[in-house]
Amino acid sequence: MAKKSTQKNTKSMEETLWDSANKLRGTVESSEYKHVVLGLIFLKFASDKFEARRIELIAEGKEKYLEIKEFYNMKNVFFLAPESRWSHVMENSKQDQIALIVDTALHTIEKNNPSLKGALPDNYFSRLNMDPSKLAALLDTINNIDTVGDEEEDVVGRIYEYFLGRFAASEGKGGGEFYTPKSIVNLIAEMLEPYKGKIYDPCCGSGGMFVQSIKFVQSHQGNTKDISIYGQEFTAVTYKLAKMNLAIRGIAANLGEVPANTFFRDQHPDLKADFILANPPFNQSQWREKSELEDDPRWSGFTTPPTGNANYAWMLHMLNKLSEYGTAGFVMANGSMSSNTSGEGDIRRELVEKDLVDCMIALPGQLFYTTQIPVCLWFITKNKKQRPHPENPEIQFRDRSGETLFIDARQLGTMIDRTQKELTKEDIELIASTYHQWRNETNSPLQGGQGGYSNQPGFCKSATLSEIAANDYVLTPGRYVGIAEEEEDGELFEEKMNELTATFKAQLTQAKDLDQAILENLKSLGFTV
Repeated sequence: MAKKSTQKNTKSMEETLWDSANKLRGTVESSEYKHVVLGLIFLKFASDKFEARRIELIAEGKEKYLEIKEFYNMKNVFFLAPESRWSHVMENSKQDQIALIVDTALHTIEKNNPSLKGALPDNYFSRLNMDPSKLAALLDTINNIDTVGDEEEDVVGRIYEYFLGRFAASEGKGGGEFYTPKSIVNLIAEMLEPYKGKIYDPCCGSGGMFVQSIKFVQSHQGNTKDISIYGQEFTAVTYKLAKMNLAIRGIAANLGEVPANTFFRDQHPDLKADFILANPPFNQSQWREKSELEDDPRWSGFTTPPTGNANYAWMLHMLNKLSEYGTAGFVMANGSMSSNTSGEGDIRRELVEKDLVDCMIALPGQLFYTTQIPVCLWFITKNKKQRPHPENPEIQFRDRSGETLFIDARQLGTMIDRTQKELTKEDIELIASTYHQWRNETNSPLQGGQGGYSNQPGFCKSATLSEIAANDYVLTPGRYVGIAEEEEDGELFEEKMNELTATFKAQLTQAKDLDQAILENLKSLGFTV
């Protein structure tokens, strides 16, 4: 009962924060104030953690160590100098120079904690020239949040997810550059099961793939120390969002020294990842000049990706980053499954012939904040051979060499508002369990249950490479799964036809009567047809 109450209060707090942030409209663009709000939430959270650790030290009789950084870092707590503490900010919140005070606090935190290098807004509040009274009101709202009061409830994490999602929805096209809808991220994580090893995202946005990977491990009683995280992000402000998002949750990650272009400045050149989760920019044009990257080793053995669309360049980059048994799951525009433009069909054929395509999933439309077009999920792997599950030796991955699983999930999903759809928990379980049944031996336990895989018309089909070749290497699931079987209603064909014929005859008579009524109404108005 107490847990329910906490969640209800947290939701109310999220909406209150959103309303308070909206009051910045007029003086600050909506694309800017996400950095204002998230920066302040980070500052409050870091301060709350610092003060909690400070109380611990006092209780242990270690007052003389209260200003020594190492006694905070040893508990994964950021050390805050006096001018960085929330209490100092609130004491001065009604001053005209409050923006400068906040900037100084954030700058000092980053300076004293090397792991935050490049993460926090730099002189952001001063440059925005905000109304001091509106900033003070936002500070008052955030001041009411106890970010560390409930150790089991990720209060700050929930606020972060809520705000990133709302910002993405309100910003439209630009919002999706830093946020992938949670249900899609959940599905990829449940499919890949990143229990142990290296996780990589070459276009990590605000770090949502990493956050969900950590949550997956925690929810399945795994050890988060068994995984390491690597990523890269091109846009500077989004790079900061990712570093803040991970830091606020205590997630260590190597996102490269600076924001950079993955194709031209790969900051993890020697990485071989066990799991890749990604949502690359859709149909990215002009990503390279014709003479650039022509002989790049990442394309070795494949047709060079075209200059006009980076979809297959992202695929080959991720394939190059996979370890011997690594698997990548990523979002792509639907066109990637069938396009033959500028050699894309050749690359797709090469991927199939090398037996690298593990699973293809067609998703419903309206899942993204930024586009109404439907998207698909690709899963590619270096090795489909039989081998033990990394966490449960009793489960053997079945030898699926020469096969690809197709799942048509276009009929799944639930509308959550007028324009937005999401995959439910049940949808995600259905898709992920189908994939795991296909990968595992038919007599192996599956996520606590029993059962094996079988093709389901209209939903899933395990297709051979020869079947894919017969379809000109088009990977659209609808081509393979067929049409769902309809249940017989037990009614005889003759009886059903007589019933339908009678209904049709009645409809024709009704239509004739309606036509006559319309003609008479027109005639009464002085019009003749």
